[in-house]
This record gives sequence, C-alpha cells and structure tokens, in this order.
Amino acid sequence: MVRANGITLHTQRLDPPGPAVDGRTGPTPTAVLIHGMASDTMASWYFTLAEPLSRAGFPTVLYDLRGHGRSDRPATGYALDDFVDDLAALLAALDVTGPLLLLGNSFGGTIAFGYAARHPERVAGIVTVESAPPIPEWMRRVRERLARVAARLPREGAVTEIGVRRGRVAAQRAAETHRMLSDTTLEQELPASPLPPAEALAAIGCPVLCLYGGDSAVVELAPEVRALLPQTRVEVLPDQRHTVLIDRPQEVRRLVFAWLAESCSLDVTQSTTA
Repeated sequence: MVRANGITLHTQRLDPPGPAVDGRTGPTPTAVLIHGMASDTMASWYFTLAEPLSRAGFPTVLYDLRGHGRSDRPATGYALDDFVDDLAALLAALDVTGPLLLLGNSFGGTIAFGYAARHPERVAGIVTVESAPPIPEWMRRVRERLARVAARLPREGAVTEIGVRRGRVAAQRAAETHRMLSDTTLEQELPASPLPPAEALAAIGCPVLCLYGGDSAVVELAPEVRALLPQTRVEVLPDQRHTVLIDRPQEVRRLVFAWLAESCSLDVTQSTTA
C-alpha cells in the first residue's frame, strides 16, 4: 500500500528476474499498467501482461485506481485530473524517475493520455486497449455508459441476472460497481472533467498502439485518434468486444511485443508467449 496524493493506493511492483530489456535508444522504460473504470481492477493486467513484461526485462508497476479494488475510496475526487494526479504522485512515491511505458485498458488508456499530455518528456510509449484520449466524443460515451450502469444496477434482481448470464465473477464486479457508484461522486465528476487542450494531446510525440475489438463500438473512434496522433498504430481484433484484454490475452501480448520491438526500438526477443 502506497500513500500518494492524499490517499492510499494498492500497488504491486514487479522487478525483472533477469537483465533489463535493451532500450538501444536510452534507459529501459518502467511499464505502468492502468486498469479501466468501475468494474475493473489491476487484476486484469496482472493475469495478462504484467508478468510477461517483467519477464522480458521491464520494471513493472500496477495499481488499483482510487475507489477501486483495495485502494482508498474517498467520497469525492473522481475527475480525470484526480486520476492523473494520483499516477504522478504514485510514481514520485515509488521513486520512478526514468522513462515510462504506459499501458491502459479502457478508461485507463485515457488516464495514460492525460498523463502524457502533461509530461510528454516522460513517456516513451503508450499502449491502449479499447480506449481513446480524453476527447469530447469519448467522454460523451463514458458519460452515457456510467449513466446506464448507475440506472441498471440498483434495480431488484439486476446483479443476480448478471450472474446468471455472465457468471459469479461478473456478478461480484457488478455488486462492487454498484457500491462504488453509490458511495462516490464518480458518475457526476468523471463525465464533467475538464479536458486537456487539444494542442497538448496533439503534442504527445511518443509511439502509440491502440488495440480494439472488431465488434466493439469503441473502434469507431480510431479515425479520430489517428487524426489527433498520426503516429498511432491501430490493430483490430476481429469478432471481439470491449473485454478483448481478458478474452484474447495471447493475441494482445503478441501485438504489444511486436510493436515494442518495431516502433519503440526495444529488444524484446526474450518474449512472451506464456
């Protein structure tokens, strides 16, 4: 547990078991994995990419966002800037001072872009899964999604129905999401977040990889992301929805490591098919 930005964040740090990855153009980046909003925790990264990245030589940091998992759940403080402030304070508390490889699932990717807009000199690369920068259309979708979830979960039998259709773990996550939305101002604060200026986002100069499920509506944002950040590589996984990170982890790993080798000039041939 790490104290950062006035709250305690549940954090895990994985040190590489062997030599650091060969950066060729500079120091090895620290991989920071940021999970999605509401029903997600750092576990989605731990069981998919955290250990492969660490085994390949990347110092790796995971954490539960405020209000999520085992991190503190303050009643307020859920604007985008609060999440970016948390990340900056966590890195300072952990004494992570070198370059960063930011990986974000869903809204975790938006936090990564928000951090990079403030600190472009720190970020060596960005990988997002089913996400977009903090642009108006994406935030509109976030607002609508949160409103739907907040309206549905309090209904009698809603959590039980989710369990019948999607299993026990999904029901547990739905119940926890209901508690979080009831206990905090996340539903109101996050959609109303002040957004970084478009020019600050456009100034992000590092390589960017965006992964999307072919059957997810989020892929519709790919042209807008490319227009804002022309260096972005977009990869679409056919027949996949928003849960592509969990449903297709091996393919996600393959695409991420291939991109790291090609676009970020990192020697990751130690590799990661496990």
